[in-house]
Amino acid sequence: MKKFFSEFKTFALRGNMMDMAVGVMIGGAFSGIVKALTDNFIQPVLNVFTGGAVYTMQDVSGFVSAFLSSLANFFIMAFVLFCLLKAINRLLAVGKKEEAPKAPTTKTCPYCYSAIAIQATRCPHCTSQLEQAAAE
Repeated sequence: MKKFFSEFKTFALRGNMMDMAVGVMIGGAFSGIVKALTDNFIQPVLNVFTGGAVYTMQDVSGFVSAFLSSLANFFIMAFVLFCLLKAINRLLAVGKKEEAPKAPTTKTCPYCYSAIAIQATRCPHCTSQLEQAAAE
């Protein structure tokens, strides 16, 4: 059972899964913006041109406030998701240690500037005798 929860944690906190969850939430919030745009701007304009309705300034201000409200909801949702993911990433990084840089495995030939093995005593590209390796 412990292995099961460990596997689930690995699955749920994997980068791809978190990206997908954020995408779904942002997509839902963005659909609210699109709905508000069509309901509060496009549909009334079409109604005016087709002779369906005449709107007062009070109606127009209601349309604008509804659209601005959906924009505010989108930005609040995006900010909350940003803060949540930042906290999750910080928690995941707590147990990880930074890896020490690995020792170099190659060096540069001083004559032809090709990358060669660190243990080489002769350059395989220009066949020059390497003085540093000979001294070691």
